[in-house]
Amino acid sequence: MPDKTADMEKKTEEKAVMPSSTEVPLTLDAGPAPGKPRSLWSDAWHDLRRSPLFVVSALMILFLIVMAIWPSLFTDASPRDSDLKNHFLQHPNWTHFFQADWFGYDLQGRSIYARVVHGARASIAVGVVVTLAVTIIGTIVGMVAGYFGGWVDSVLSRVTDVFFGVPFIVGAMVILTTFEERAVWVVILALAFLGWTQIARVARGAVITIKQSDYVVAARALGASTSRIMFKHILPNAMAPIIVVATIALGGYIGAEATLSYLGIGLAEPTVSWGIDVASGKDQLRNAPFVLMIPSVMVAITVLSFLMFGDAVRNALDPKMR
Repeated sequence: MPDKTADMEKKTEEKAVMPSSTEVPLTLDAGPAPGKPRSLWSDAWHDLRRSPLFVVSALMILFLIVMAIWPSLFTDASPRDSDLKNHFLQHPNWTHFFQADWFGYDLQGRSIYARVVHGARASIAVGVVVTLAVTIIGTIVGMVAGYFGGWVDSVLSRVTDVFFGVPFIVGAMVILTTFEERAVWVVILALAFLGWTQIARVARGAVITIKQSDYVVAARALGASTSRIMFKHILPNAMAPIIVVATIALGGYIGAEATLSYLGIGLAEPTVSWGIDVASGKDQLRNAPFVLMIPSVMVAITVLSFLMFGDAVRNALDPKMR
């Protein structure tokens, strides 16, 4: 009898331990195995593809670049052909889309639509080339100052402060007045000569922070050369803030070129530029406002597109903006 009672108690304990078919055992679910971690650039691209600000601005910039490189895709009219007898300040003809008379004609009887299409090349070329030049110059100066420190940093920082203290537009005006012929390369030279200071400061701050990282200290301890440390370990990790500043500044350089051309100090005829067209149409604001407004709107759209693009890139690369 005691043995039978002991067997019944043992079966009861085993039944209590075993879960029933309707019960779900409580287990720690670790979830799916984590995949390969994404880098900063892949993570940024993942966010950019889902940003409406980036998509809209990128499409607008792509359209402007195509128009600047292949203007013949948009119009067959020449931006320099004039017909004062038949087209003097002729108003826009909105029934003929993408035709020579779509935006009307200016004071010299030239097609405003053709000049808008062909004027994109000079304005965008100035902005892009100046941005590349100031990015290279500013990055080199900032990296050298931030990495070596000491008297090298002091000298380069003071030189940067001197250039930074010169008003950008005023300094460009002084430089441009020394040239008799103000071609595109002259305007690029003047803007690049004064525009590298902001990127130099950003690069210097990024390098000072990165050079204290463990992987830089380890590379230096293993005997890596200075050039290898700077270009292999520091530069790739310092490019994010530099790219953000450069993309935002690009729109500003396009606006600066239009401003200088409007003041009569930037690009000059026979170069086709939006700033030149704005300057030529300012005296006809009452009689024919479209001569002034259409190239002005193109400048505003272009600058806004690059500013939106820069803001989207900043939001994707800056962890604090997430």
